[in-house]
Amino acid sequence: MTLARALRLVPLVTTAVRRAAGTQTVAAVDLGSNSFHMIVARVAHGQPHVMDRLQETVRLGAGLDTGNRLSKEAQHRALDCLERFGERLRGMHAGTVRAVGTNTLRRARNTQKFLRRAQAALGHPIELISGREEARLIYQGVARELADDSPRLVLDVGGGSTELILGVRTEPKLMESLYMGCVSFSRQYFPKGRITEKTMHRAETAARLELTPVEAQFRRGWQRAYGSSGTVRAIGAVAQAGGWTDDDEITPAVLERLRGVLLNAGQVTALDLPGLSADRASVLPGGVAILRAAFEALGIERLHIANAALREGLLYDLLGRLHHVDAREQTLHALTARFNVDKAQAERVVRTAQACFEQVAQHWKLAPEDAATLSLAARLHEIGLAVAHSGYHKHGAYLARYSDLPGFSSTEQHLLALLIRAHRRKFPAEEFAALPKGQAKHVCRLVVLLRLAVLLHRGRSDTLLPAFRLTVGKHAIEVRFPRGWLNKNPLTRADLALEADYLKSARMQLRFG
Repeated sequence: MTLARALRLVPLVTTAVRRAAGTQTVAAVDLGSNSFHMIVARVAHGQPHVMDRLQETVRLGAGLDTGNRLSKEAQHRALDCLERFGERLRGMHAGTVRAVGTNTLRRARNTQKFLRRAQAALGHPIELISGREEARLIYQGVARELADDSPRLVLDVGGGSTELILGVRTEPKLMESLYMGCVSFSRQYFPKGRITEKTMHRAETAARLELTPVEAQFRRGWQRAYGSSGTVRAIGAVAQAGGWTDDDEITPAVLERLRGVLLNAGQVTALDLPGLSADRASVLPGGVAILRAAFEALGIERLHIANAALREGLLYDLLGRLHHVDAREQTLHALTARFNVDKAQAERVVRTAQACFEQVAQHWKLAPEDAATLSLAARLHEIGLAVAHSGYHKHGAYLARYSDLPGFSSTEQHLLALLIRAHRRKFPAEEFAALPKGQAKHVCRLVVLLRLAVLLHRGRSDTLLPAFRLTVGKHAIEVRFPRGWLNKNPLTRADLALEADYLKSARMQLRFG
């Protein structure tokens, strides 16, 4: 089994995805810090054709209190919106909808509790993505809409973060996500909507400071600059409606003129600009400050306005997963090469883990998607050896959790890290206690199967294991080998006895014979 084939188990060849690939309608949902977006598309000849778009201003980022907890009011706005989105998505198959949360949900301390209610409202899973994964997806959306092949800079000013990407054609070369957005900056520097020269200068200075560590990298290597997101489109709409520009672009002169208009108004409620919606007005000052700082820091003379953004990138990424063109394949190859993973040993563990899974899946109510997750964890369980043998499961968990893994959501990385962390030695019961009760039991069962597969290949030998039989109960697993095999393999017997002790802390009884 090759590494690429192994990754296609994650979850590219699951029942849900096979069913999804046979359908012609897909959807993407972006839970942004300012607005929630959804697009529904029909697929023809491998290309999405948009059938429906929904967008609502939710101001999720404005609902963060000083302790970074989402307010009840913000949660209600979000849940009401997701229920409306969910009504449109009703009847769509599992695997045909991809929904992601961005900056505000990355920051909020009560995200997990909110997500359980949000997923129920939407009717589909919602993943958290990292800032750099958000940047990758934004670039995918923008790049697919462009005809030119010249090296490009893509700039996306969102509600809670700003993404910068350098790329050529559909391949991003350099990505960064900065903690500044139109909602967060408008709240911080323009409280109660008041706009003065002093507050604008402070906001612009803060944005320049945020850009300073990356400006040298992003000032070169591109020929054309493109802007995506609501902030860029709103400024472009104002400029065109006011006759400030004849082209679909933003220039320093446009930003300077808009800055003057904001200062003259003095208050967002006093803004009366053709092309500017009331929803966008309250976060415009923060967006203008960030964009002016970006123009100065990166040497932008013309910013061409792109129609696509994160949600379109999500759609293309979903189509790739459905048709076996998955960014995670490339990531897996890079990761195993970078950390010098023993491919032969990884394949042994994958085969045995899958054999175990097939025997217990029905009784333990495990889904095909769980087989994919188990396979990936088996493939990467030894990456921590690149750091040190002592505690390598902990090192590996850290690498899986905090490395930039293009194509993987933060949700997927967290689960992968937990499986790697728990695959040997003492069972980390405290980490499982932090999971929702139903999820903890589910993940624990996957861990037990991974631990058993790793244990049975301690010798790192190509000698085939004998056919063994697994039977399971709610809190028990029994392994039966051919008569006399354990007597001939006393080390395995000793390892199983030790494993039985380890699993007691997981409230799992291991029997063998």
